[in-house]
Amino acid sequence: MKQSITLGKVTKFMGLGVLSALKDLFTGKLEKKDFKTFLRKGVVPLASILLFIGLWHMGSTSLYNIEAEFKIEKALNDQGPEAADALRTCMASGDSSCQPNTLPSPSQVWESYKSLLRDHNIISADKAAFIEKTADLNEKRIADGKDAITYTGRPSFVDQIFRSLQTVFAGFLLALFIAVPLGIFIGLSPTIKSAFNWFIQIFKPVSPVVWYLLVFMIVKTLLIDSNEDSSFTISFISVGLCSMWATLVNTAMGVSSVDKDFINVAKVLKLGNFQKIFKVVLPSSLPLIFTGLKITLSVAWMVLIAIELLAQSPGLGLFVWEEFQNGANDSNAKIIVAMFVIGIIGFLLDRLMLTIQNWVSFDKTDAI
Repeated sequence: MKQSITLGKVTKFMGLGVLSALKDLFTGKLEKKDFKTFLRKGVVPLASILLFIGLWHMGSTSLYNIEAEFKIEKALNDQGPEAADALRTCMASGDSSCQPNTLPSPSQVWESYKSLLRDHNIISADKAAFIEKTADLNEKRIADGKDAITYTGRPSFVDQIFRSLQTVFAGFLLALFIAVPLGIFIGLSPTIKSAFNWFIQIFKPVSPVVWYLLVFMIVKTLLIDSNEDSSFTISFISVGLCSMWATLVNTAMGVSSVDKDFINVAKVLKLGNFQKIFKVVLPSSLPLIFTGLKITLSVAWMVLIAIELLAQSPGLGLFVWEEFQNGANDSNAKIIVAMFVIGIIGFLLDRLMLTIQNWVSFDKTDAI
């Protein structure tokens, strides 16, 4: 029973409550009145996924044929029938050197996903071997006050995912520590609100590229004598400044809309300012604050890709750009893999925020 409850909570957290209904269907526990709900929430989404994959396959095949015909026609006009026949034969053989470089099919994307995992395993093994090989030497270097020798090989796709997660969480925490306190002060004081309103309205719509350039100007000057790689610092500060505005506005709105009766009760009880904030204002404002935090985390994850590209930080953004620049026959498929990974991680981050909100707030929100 405990295992079933745990499974139900996990599937609900993942937005996959249909899996519990599917289990009930096969065990005969699904009631007739719930069958229509199961069809709507289980069968219809599955059918839409299959339809999406089918349309994707048809679209990629059509684009492949268009580019293949164009290349063969061009070879015919420029080099003659023999060259066109040779190109047609090469394409039919599956040789990657002559395949049209267009939208990859679902099967090609799946193969690229497996290829990226194989590369990760190879790179992880090389990294482990390097660490083992240099362990004794690094102990001596550290004992002598020198820096340890570190692995400088290229990061794997999985390593880049974790680098992006580190950057987005660092940026999210920066946004939280700036936006929530400032939002509380703005919400409590109409005077402070008037003082900061112009600031919010002007800087809230600024592009991530501009924020990156501003942060780059400041950080490169502050770290002018440092030999450390500043790409991570520039990236997470830029992400935090880009994404904090939803939390700032929602916190201010939540604080300013706290029921005045609660404030009056706090005055009657002679609560201090900090007690009033932590015992009355924040608990009442949590639903709106967490709505802002969810938006902030989503925005942080979206702008991260562009900022990592600009900062040359070894994350998913740089991975996508390098594959685009590479132009290899499997580069497009790897970009699609990254697109799905970015989307799935964004979905999981949203569920994580929703779960934390339900833990700390009286306002329980169901997953959509």
